[in-house]
Order: sequence, then C-alpha cells, then structure tokens
Amino acid sequence: MSPRHFRRYLSAGTGLAAAAALAACAPQPYPDVAVRTFLLDWQAGEYEAAARQTDGDPEEVAAALESAHDQLDLAGVRFGLGPVELEGDGATAAFEAQADLGIGDPVWKYTGRMELVRGGGGWRIVWDPSVIHPDLGSGERLAVSYDVPDRGRVFDRAGEPLVGEAAVTAFGVVPAELEEDGSGIGELAELLDEDPGPMVDRVRSAPPEEFQPLVLMRTKDVDKGVLSKARGIAGVQTRDQRMPLSPRAARPVVGEVAGTAEHNISSRVASTYQAGDTIGLSGLQNVFQHTLAGTATTQVVTLDTEGQETGVLKEWPGAASGALTTTLDLTAQQAAQDALDAMPGRAHLAAVDTRTGEVLAAAGTPNSFDNDGALSAEYRPGGAFGIVSAAAALRSGTATVDGGLACEQTADVGGETFGNESENGVWAQPQTLESAFANGCTSALASLAEDVGDEELRRTAADFGIGADWQLSVPAYTGQVSGDGGAAATAGAMTGAQNVTVSPLGMALAAGAVADGTWHAPRLAVGADDDLADGSGTERELDGATAEGLRQMMRTTVEQGQAAPANLGTVPVHGQVSQVEQSIGGDATVVQWFVGYQGNVAFAAVAEVDPQQVWDQYALVAGNTFLQALPQGYVEAEYEEPDTEAAAATEEKGPGAAGEGAEGTEGAEGTGGAGGPAGQAEGEQPIGG
Repeated sequence: MSPRHFRRYLSAGTGLAAAAALAACAPQPYPDVAVRTFLLDWQAGEYEAAARQTDGDPEEVAAALESAHDQLDLAGVRFGLGPVELEGDGATAAFEAQADLGIGDPVWKYTGRMELVRGGGGWRIVWDPSVIHPDLGSGERLAVSYDVPDRGRVFDRAGEPLVGEAAVTAFGVVPAELEEDGSGIGELAELLDEDPGPMVDRVRSAPPEEFQPLVLMRTKDVDKGVLSKARGIAGVQTRDQRMPLSPRAARPVVGEVAGTAEHNISSRVASTYQAGDTIGLSGLQNVFQHTLAGTATTQVVTLDTEGQETGVLKEWPGAASGALTTTLDLTAQQAAQDALDAMPGRAHLAAVDTRTGEVLAAAGTPNSFDNDGALSAEYRPGGAFGIVSAAAALRSGTATVDGGLACEQTADVGGETFGNESENGVWAQPQTLESAFANGCTSALASLAEDVGDEELRRTAADFGIGADWQLSVPAYTGQVSGDGGAAATAGAMTGAQNVTVSPLGMALAAGAVADGTWHAPRLAVGADDDLADGSGTERELDGATAEGLRQMMRTTVEQGQAAPANLGTVPVHGQVSQVEQSIGGDATVVQWFVGYQGNVAFAAVAEVDPQQVWDQYALVAGNTFLQALPQGYVEAEYEEPDTEAAAATEEKGPGAAGEGAEGTEGAEGTGGAGGPAGQAEGEQPIGG
C-alpha cells in the first residue's frame, strides 16, 4: 500500500465510527443530522451511503463524489459542519472542507454549501455538482495542474555555466487517451523499471487532455526498442526537449541530476517528488535542490467536457528556480582534469586562491560522480606534511631554517625507528632544516619531535586548518592528527607517515596559507559557505617569520631539491613532494604528493600508485602539467630578484606585469609554460581581476 493510500485509509477511518453511530441510510428528521451524515459518509469514502442522503440518482451522485476524489487524487478529506439556516420546508447548510491533495502538495481549504428540502418524512440534500464545490458547474470536472519551473543553472566564478544542456526524451501520457483501467501507466513503469506510484499520483489528478511527462531519459541512452514499445502503449507519448542536466566540468562537485529511469529515483530519493521532476542526486545539485529546482505553481481548476480550463478554484504560487554561483574556475578546472589524464590510477588535484581560500578546481580520475576525493579523500601526507612539521619546529624555536640539523639514515624516537622518504644519500652531507626539507630527509623531522611536542604540533596543524572545524556545502575532509601524545606518535605525525591524514583540499589550503601568510577557510558555493567556518573565525594568521621561512624552504625544494622539475615559469613555484605507503581498500598503495603554490594559486596533486609500478613522480607530473596549462596572466605575483630574461622584462614594465598585468599592457607572462590553452577569449581576466 502506497503512503498516499495509507493516509487516505486513516482519514476515512476517523469518520466511520461516527457514521455508524448515526445509522444514516433513511431520510433524517432534522436538516443538521442529514448534513452531518452526508459529510461523514463522504469523508469515509462511503459514496453510496452519502448519495442516499440526497434527492439525486444514487448511482450518479456516488459516481460524482468518487470521481471528484479521484480527479484530485486526494490523500484524504475532512469536513466540518457549519451553520444550518431553516426557511420553511427548505434549509441551507454550510460546511468547511479540508482536501489533502497528497504528499508534497498543499491542503485545499474551502467553504461549501448545500440546499436541503423536507419531504417523504425527512430531510434530503438537493443534489447539484455545486455541493462538491460552489463553483463547480454542470458538466464540469476538477483537476490539479502543475507549472514546474525550469531547473536553475550552476555557474563558475566568471558566470560560465558548469552544466550543459542535454537532449532529453520525456516519456509521458495524455490521461484522456489511456485505457479506462489506467493500465498503460503500469505498463510504462514496468518497461522503464520505475515505481508506478508517483506516475499514477500525477496522472490521476491531471487535466485529461494535457501531456504529462512522467519519466525523463537522456536521449543518447534511450534504446530504440524501448522507445518503440513505449509508443505502442495506449495513451503513451514521447517528446524531445533539452534540459540542463550534464556537468561540463567538476562532475562530483556539481553533482548528478536525475528524473530518469536509468537512476530509478524512487529507490534513491527519500523526499517527495512528482513524476517527471528533476532531482539532484549528489554534489551541489543535491545540496541546493530546492534552490535549483524551485517548486511548482499548483492550481485546482475546473475543466469542461472538452478538457478546456473553465476556471481556477485555488492557486498556490510556487517558488521560482534560482541559479547557483560557485568559486570554481572553468579554466583551472579543465587544466586540473587534463593534468590527471596520464595518471596510472586514481588521482586528485585541488586548487585554491591563496588570498581567499576559494576553491578554483577539484578534479579527480576516474572522472565520475562518486569520486569526490579532491575534497574528501583521507590520505597520509608523508613528507608533504613537513610544511606543518617545519612550521611547528620554527614557531617553537626548536629549529631555524639555516641551523645545523643531523640527517641520518634513521632516527630513533620513543623506541621507534624512522627512515627517510628519499634515499639519495643526503644524510652523508652537512644539513640544515632547509636542506633536509628540500631533499626529503624526514628522519630529521622525526628527530625534532620530542622538542616540538605533541601539543605544539596539533596547534600548528590547526593553524593550517588541519583538524579544524571548517565545512563546505558538500562533503569535505578537514584532516586529523591522532596518536597518544607520546614522542613516537609525534615523530610519526611529523614525518606524515603515521597518525595524520589529510585531504588534497586541506593540503592546498595549507600551501595557500604559506603563500598568503594567513590560512583562509575554503569557499565553494558563493553566499552559502560563509557561515560554515568554525567559531574561531574564517582566517588564521601565521607567524610572519615562520611563513617566510617556509616560503624559503619550499622555494629551495623546487630550485635545488626533489621538486626541481617544477622550477618553471616567470612566477616562482614553491612546493614539496612526498611518497608514502598506505593501505587503501585493503591494498598496499604508494601515495604520491605534490603540494605547493605559484603566485596566487595553491594546489595539491595526489596520485595512488601500485608499489610495483612506481616509475615516475606522477603527482609532480600532474602538478607541473596543471601549472603549464594555465593561461598567460592567470597567475599573479610580485616577487624579488628576477633572474631570467622574461622576469627582467617584467621588472622594466612594472610590478603588475608579472601576473594580471599593469593596466594598458599586453602580453604579460603567466606560468612561462606552454602559454595556456589555445583560443583564450579576448579580454579574459585572471581570477579576482
């Protein structure tokens, strides 16, 4: 039994006991008793009993009452007796009606009235269609119509649509052309593997001559055999239309839209919906379903025998659908997605604006709706967490950037032994924190654990947003530093190999904090994410000397250390790479990282690699490819001591030419890579420009 029919049963049951008590079959000695009996029988669905309280033909009256119920597809109806006025052998009675139009629909309240006449030993109701509703005339019927707004669009930061229109085939019916038993709806539902309940609900109350779209399918997915069979069902029609359903980019972030048989909404969506509605199943489409879909304007109308509307008895205005603007940048998003194409397995890349924390890109491979790992995956960061570990060491005074620091093959801390991610022999040379950081000497970081301490490490991590209580409108992982607080646990976290997990977004934000000197809470949905930061605020300013030291170390890593292949472009790249083992889905996996920033763009690239197939620094390749694909002028930065010809030319033009470009200048250099995608629109502005 469907929920709607169950509700009808309950509503009817409330009046049955009272009706039975009145034993209301014969004409009544008082007009108010006749009216009350009629209303209780009508409310209970005892239409023949109700009809016997009238002076009309019992079969015709019962059919009219039942038809009104079916025409509105009522979940239930309740009546309240109003005043009864006597005038000789006649009377006039008023009543209050509450007609529940069904789950997700409003309750229609109106005042009705009926005339009564005394005769044959009692009072009877003078039958007329206006007894059902005062404005229902002879030969008219009731119906419920819906005017559904077009689904709203999702845009990137520059107003570019992130969702493209798709060709859609609407499977539906013209109610008047269905067989009398309505079997065609069940046949269509079975053919398309859909729940017939919502279809029946919509058709039962619809204007009979109007096409009712019940199931939407992307035209490219429609099997010709299914199409032919559907058109062979009496009353079923198909119509072609275009709707904004398919993401152009950032599939897991933007999300999936359904209303279609291939998604079988009835088994996946708990909320109420009308057959043929568009429903956001994931991502922003799901979170902002109400905004993007709006709500239908619902009307109770009267129709003539030709199915033409003759009047509107009640209207409930719907809410217009609205657009959603995101912080995503279509250019950066496409560059990020393209950068992951050559990855050997699962990979992610997140990019943010260093100045605001706004998410510019969140890409993943496979590029599927369920792969939102750029925001929510939980990875060990390995040596990439050295950004945080080194910050804790600098801020606590445990170490300085250029102070002497032993870099051995292993370090024993708290009874555990910690090695190095890099096996390039750097431990044989005199070291500083800067050189150890640049060359992957994680044992040096482990050796600082006892002096730094667990509390300082956690506090520093929180200043970089790791483990802090920030949120996005879609699922995102903030990270965690765990462990028992002992020296070994702290050392494991300092190396990033134990007791700490982060997301790509979390590490991109950490890199952005180094660049800007302030950690900014992430933003994705413009105007909606502003209230989701933790109680301590949306920004956390880093210690100035610490931030400057980290910049120096991350630049050295790119200029002279293990991330040297990333030393590209006229705007300096700062970064850190790492490689750490982690069990993912029960399989041993090598997780590779490249975390850094170039100008105002911070990023984190992650690649999952089979331990037997580690032939390259895949995350580093992905990060480089991403930066090189950004258009000229996209990256903005002012920096000192340029040492290339391009940088010298930039210096002559003025400090603005390195990034967005000084007003009136042309041809400003960007990353210095391939120059960005061909066909960049004239006048295209960099982010924030």
